[in-house]
Amino acid sequence: MRTERKLTRLDRVFARLDREPERPVHIDGPRMTPHRIVLFAATLAFYGAIVWAVVITSWLVRLDWQVMFFRPYQQWAEIHAFVDYYVVLGQRGPTAVMVAAWLGWRSWRQHTLRPLLALGVSLLLLNITVGAAKLGMGRLGPHYATTIGSNEMGLGGDIFPSGHTANAVVTWGILAYLASTPRARRWLSALSAVTSLGVGLSTVYLGTHWLSDVLLGWAAGLLIMLALPWFEPLIARSESWIFDLRDRWRERRTAAVPVPTAPAPVTTPVLLKPRATAADDEVAAREATSAPRSPRAPVYLAPGPHTARAERTPVTPVGSRRPPHTDRITRGAAPAARPLTGG
Repeated sequence: MRTERKLTRLDRVFARLDREPERPVHIDGPRMTPHRIVLFAATLAFYGAIVWAVVITSWLVRLDWQVMFFRPYQQWAEIHAFVDYYVVLGQRGPTAVMVAAWLGWRSWRQHTLRPLLALGVSLLLLNITVGAAKLGMGRLGPHYATTIGSNEMGLGGDIFPSGHTANAVVTWGILAYLASTPRARRWLSALSAVTSLGVGLSTVYLGTHWLSDVLLGWAAGLLIMLALPWFEPLIARSESWIFDLRDRWRERRTAAVPVPTAPAPVTTPVLLKPRATAADDEVAAREATSAPRSPRAPVYLAPGPHTARAERTPVTPVGSRRPPHTDRITRGAAPAARPLTGG
């Protein structure tokens, strides 16, 4: 009796992916709704409040110093190895490669470049905004602090806001942004928020960032994700331009390759003669019968000139037992006189 194999959870996931339609027109990116605009404005206000609190050296800066003096990496040394690996989830290189591989597979399945283009636009915005803030504020990290209680700003540092935290928000948040269903979007959004906040706290544990750096990095990444719908028209135009460029390149390549055709058959020209009449046929037949025949070749094979039979000299064959005929004369010659004998 044959029994069917029980599907595992992974088999059901891949079976659902196989049913994913190509170029799904019903899956649209998030739009800039009023609710999203309000959330963007609130996050921007939170971003400005963090920067202002650090600039004026408020209670937030004192909290940064207290956490630094607490030295979490010494208090919980048993999790140090795990945190070293976990913080990789915020590094731009490894995370971008992993997410780009998944989005590349989705682009190939759905025959669209939107997932990869959305990732590229978000990473470009991340590098521009976070990089400019780092260089503009120039805050030093905990390991390079010079004055206790100071905000350490304007000293040529590049620690504020936290790039690991902002990169974790954008890289993992793009999966939620491109989710196919609202339920998947909610779950992926929560997972992205927890992962990015965990990455930020890992940098605080290792002593590479202030606590305020993490809060500002989390706000910076969230601003990019909330502002991404404004760039959807640019993503759509870029996708259309790339596809048009691909089509023109294919047409040019097809036109450059000649199509092989069968060679034309070589024909021998035929000379057309005028149609012969009955009179012409009769004249040609008469000429053919009255034409002189060519002389026949001689049948003898002797190399010398032909002589008459009468002029030939009798020759006794070699080895013959017959005596030579000395008394024979050639025809036409006068016989010799015989001598008279008595008798």
